[in-house]
Amino acid sequence: MEIVTQLSTELSLKVGQVQKTIELIDDGNTIPFIARYRKEVTGSLDDEQLRQLHERLIYLRNLQDKKSQVYNLLQEQNNLTDELAAALNLATTLTEIEDIYRPYRPKRRTRATIAEEKGLAPLADILFAQNLSTSIEETAANFIDPEKGVLTAQDAIDGANDIIAERISDDTNCRKWVRNITWQEGFINSAKSAKKADAKDSPKKDDKIGVYDMYAEFSEPIRKIVGHRILALNRGEKEKQLKITIEAPIEKIQAGLEKRLLKPESPKTEQFIISAILDSYKRLTAPAVEREIRATLTEQAEEGAIRVFSENLRQLLMQPPIKGRVVLAIDPGFRTGCKWAVVDETGKVLETGVVYCTIGTNTAPSKLELKKRIDKYAVNLIAIGNGTASRETEQVVAELIQENTLSVQYIIVNEAGASVYSASKLGAEEFPHFDVALRSAVSIGRRLQDPLAELVKIDPKSIGVGQYQHDMNQKQLGETLSGVVESCVNKVGVDLNTASPSLLAYVAGITPSVAKQILLYREEHGKFTERKELLQVNKLGKKAFEQCAGFLRIPDSTNPLDNTAVHPESYAIAEQFLALQTEDTIEKIAEQLAVGLPTLQDIVQELAKPGRDPREDLPPPLLRSDVLELKDLQEGMELKGTVRNIVDFGAFVDIGVHHDGLVHISQMSNKRIKHPLEIVGVGDVITVKVMSVDFSRSRIALTMKLG
Repeated sequence: MEIVTQLSTELSLKVGQVQKTIELIDDGNTIPFIARYRKEVTGSLDDEQLRQLHERLIYLRNLQDKKSQVYNLLQEQNNLTDELAAALNLATTLTEIEDIYRPYRPKRRTRATIAEEKGLAPLADILFAQNLSTSIEETAANFIDPEKGVLTAQDAIDGANDIIAERISDDTNCRKWVRNITWQEGFINSAKSAKKADAKDSPKKDDKIGVYDMYAEFSEPIRKIVGHRILALNRGEKEKQLKITIEAPIEKIQAGLEKRLLKPESPKTEQFIISAILDSYKRLTAPAVEREIRATLTEQAEEGAIRVFSENLRQLLMQPPIKGRVVLAIDPGFRTGCKWAVVDETGKVLETGVVYCTIGTNTAPSKLELKKRIDKYAVNLIAIGNGTASRETEQVVAELIQENTLSVQYIIVNEAGASVYSASKLGAEEFPHFDVALRSAVSIGRRLQDPLAELVKIDPKSIGVGQYQHDMNQKQLGETLSGVVESCVNKVGVDLNTASPSLLAYVAGITPSVAKQILLYREEHGKFTERKELLQVNKLGKKAFEQCAGFLRIPDSTNPLDNTAVHPESYAIAEQFLALQTEDTIEKIAEQLAVGLPTLQDIVQELAKPGRDPREDLPPPLLRSDVLELKDLQEGMELKGTVRNIVDFGAFVDIGVHHDGLVHISQMSNKRIKHPLEIVGVGDVITVKVMSVDFSRSRIALTMKLG
């Protein structure tokens, strides 16, 4: 109940609401199912709120397990006191629990443990008590023991210093205070690594310091530094380009520790204790606190980057499909040519081939070949990948359209991840007789027709809408992005008779192995004719059916409800509602039908627009018929562009010149905003103005402030 109460407080939810939601989760229900079909139980918590609750639930349960583990260890060591038990009970983070247990954790041999083996712990107790009647040297002389390696009084004093230094470092309150003051008043600094500094301004092409120029002499308060800078510093350090240090307010820390640990009127031990405090801080506490702060900064930066990556991915996956178009997709290339594929309205591949239409080649034959396919298949949209040779290919396509006055438009498609899919086992299974690049061309065309259905075939981390994704916790990133894909797939719904195993595997309740069983069933028995036929699929039991049925669509089913998001468990309610002839309010109807109001509202919405695709409400992608080059840009020019990626400091926008322009966060709005996602999303078509163009580095500065 303690965890339920804490979640209720943290998330501003009712205790009963949290309790019932946890029961649903523990009963094996999926997040999409709970969000859509158990609104009465959860109080209409949405997908994002449920995932947040689930993540915190896991953390708090792990925290509780850790508390129990430390409690038992302390008990076994006979070190458990009422004070320690109370501190454990009040701990709210894993770090706090570690601090509590630190003094009692079995240690490897340290300078302090070696001194204790020499019998110097009693001397350390005496000196740390700071009430000597004789001098330190005279007191220490009593602990000389040549057999144990304590040859002089100074040896004894040094050993006692090591013991006291470790005790100070292990003190929970002292360490917490040092950590807090370092966080609040410290700085994170970076400089060229020693190796790079020695190299001076070496002209070697492999010298990457240019990428990190702004961090060559960098300093910023720890509490203010933003996440993307932390990730950049970490990468520079990993690549041995930068040296990162934490600068703490040492004098303030020393003074604070002295105030805490020095006893008044103890002149005989004062300098010794001051020396032990400084040794403890510099040798033990500072390195540990620096590691902890760096780890915390990295964790926070990764969490922020994962949130942005997740939102970018969600917006990309939810891009509206371009339906009813025959697409000529081109995967540009220089040496090996441009692979092309014609894909019909359903995604079926009609023909593939290769043309050579880049610099140094006669483009006339290629134009003729492409025009033949456009005429033959009534192509009305051309998709060009944005990789190598994209600009040259776009030029040829634009000329082809203009020279022949074709009623065809083209669009530049972000091909990130297409090569991953092409070389994957899945790509080989889907198109076993195609060259890898031909598979890529097909993927480019299909991701335009239905971004969600095609992009689920690719590892979300390879889709290219994140920042520093290779530098963060890959497990956490993978789990979060998979959750985003799952959320999008279930929000849109899946055609049971056409979906690939990759798409089916993201449907609530369906595992990859069950997805393959569904495909095998389709191959053996033909199309599904009704939802309940799913129960005949091998390995798909009643629980899985409950979770997945509402998200699967059968457009040609004899029961129209099978092509809606109405769950089979509510078919009777839907049919009763349709049979009613009343002008009562929906609240009264819900009461009459003995159904929850949120469920009835969802049913009514589905009946009003059966088979509705939520992506259709979004603006369509930006299509082009001419080409623009970097040299054509002028300051003050207004252009339409597509947001390709969003990062903490701004948004990268494709304005049709093959070099994305940057709208810095300060140029997005006249009012102050905390993050670009407040203003724009991936895939948004926006109007921008050119502020400046750096032709030497192909950098374009844009603004959304048009007034």
